[in-house]
Amino acid sequence: MTNQLSLSRRQLLVSSAAFGATMAAGQWSSAFSVAKDYRRLDSDKYFGRGTILATIEDDKVFTEGPAFGPDGNLYFTNVPAEKILKWDPKAKELSVWREQSNKANGLYFAPNGDLLACEGGAGRVTRTDMESGEITVVASEFNGFPFAAPNDLCMDDKGRIFFTSRPGVEDPTEGNVNAVYRIDPDGSVTQVLAWPDIHMPNGIVTSPDDKKLYLIEAHPDADFHRDIRVYDIAADGALVNEKVHVDFYPGRSGDGMCIDAQGNLYVAAGLHATRETSETLDTRPGIHVISPRGKLVAYAETPEDTITNCTFGGPDNRTLFVTCGTKLVSFRTKIPGK
Repeated sequence: MTNQLSLSRRQLLVSSAAFGATMAAGQWSSAFSVAKDYRRLDSDKYFGRGTILATIEDDKVFTEGPAFGPDGNLYFTNVPAEKILKWDPKAKELSVWREQSNKANGLYFAPNGDLLACEGGAGRVTRTDMESGEITVVASEFNGFPFAAPNDLCMDDKGRIFFTSRPGVEDPTEGNVNAVYRIDPDGSVTQVLAWPDIHMPNGIVTSPDDKKLYLIEAHPDADFHRDIRVYDIAADGALVNEKVHVDFYPGRSGDGMCIDAQGNLYVAAGLHATRETSETLDTRPGIHVISPRGKLVAYAETPEDTITNCTFGGPDNRTLFVTCGTKLVSFRTKIPGK
């Protein structure tokens, strides 16, 4: 059942003072990188004001998986603490919505209002009835093996769920490899992309017309994919005609992303400081807006490592909620989300 426990005052630092202090300290500026791709961006056409909504304090914090619910609240995960948190935008209040979440990562609201979750710790995708709190396992294995940790997910207009799963094994006879799966409405599971054709699948979204699927590849090791790939979704749900949409290498690739009504991707990518991988600081830390043609058209810096994911929400669907280290951040946007 849903557990709605409010965080203590000590566990919640609300934005206004923190945001002002951060801005005053110069830790979150509007200046872009001098790198070639960050020059001459017209970011004001995409972004309005940015705000730090809350700082999450827990024994371990790694925020992820924001999804805006039909009840007007934002849900997101603290993966290592095994919690799903809820942000009430009207009350400006943060609470613990679920504990023992099985290290839930990506979240997604189905059209009927059910909450889909990638439970990485349990190796499964679940569906929660938001009225009763009942949790149903949608899928937990493929080819006789449990999934490698499900990471992120989306759904198309035919009710098919696509989700990423990693890190897996390299030998498919010993377990499941890094892969993208499709769950059809009848419950059948198909592996639609797999290692070694893809390396480290992460964020995943469909286009506004649900004819294309975008996939983030985010391998931290040298000479592996760090890009966004785009596929046509065939009538049977197969992913075909692969193209590299945008390449982040050698910087940190995207993690999660969402898409606006015009087909622009809003990608959480980059680092403030290196982190014992081959990833460089060429990718600036923040939200990168990538056009349908694969061009960087706007950028908004975020204040803290590690930025992980974003989603649209709010009454007009023009608030971009961003999970960013210990922070929950929002930006007003000029274009509404899908």
